[in-house]
Amino acid sequence: MTIPKTITAALLTGMLALPVATSAAFAQDSTNRVATETDWSVFVEDDPTQCWIVSAPKEIRNVRNGEEVEARRGEIRLFVSYWPGDGKRGEVSATGGYPYADGSPVTIEIGSDSFEMFTDGELAWAATPAQDGEIIAAMKRGAQAVVIGQSSRGTRTEDTFSLLGFTAAVEDAEERCTS
Repeated sequence: MTIPKTITAALLTGMLALPVATSAAFAQDSTNRVATETDWSVFVEDDPTQCWIVSAPKEIRNVRNGEEVEARRGEIRLFVSYWPGDGKRGEVSATGGYPYADGSPVTIEIGSDSFEMFTDGELAWAATPAQDGEIIAAMKRGAQAVVIGQSSRGTRTEDTFSLLGFTAAVEDAEERCTS
């Protein structure tokens, strides 16, 4: 599985760059953002049609050997993507801004629900479309999502994302890419 080339390019060029302490006010050079729903932004690409929502964390915590540490990390984002041409509807993914440890899972905690995602490099995905649906349902009910990962250097990361505006954003993207 891969993140659409438009998302990957946006990450690599910093198009989706956000200061962690601010709301989801994405860089003005993004020409395909179509809506902002509080802490989530909706993006649409026309050729091929792709829609996704994305948010940056409100809080970042890095722990090594039981101690909170500073860690140099790239873009940290949580996504839900719709790729109608590939038959994908509501695929949940995350990027931690560092390479995850080989074979290590990422956990996403939403309220009392916990889901394990598989990793490849700096990216994590839900294992199945059914799990994507479960995560999205939990995100619609929840107030925050905590993405927990392990770096290849042994640092445990906990990135907390607000879910304020998530339901409106995910429904907007789904409508734009499934109608």
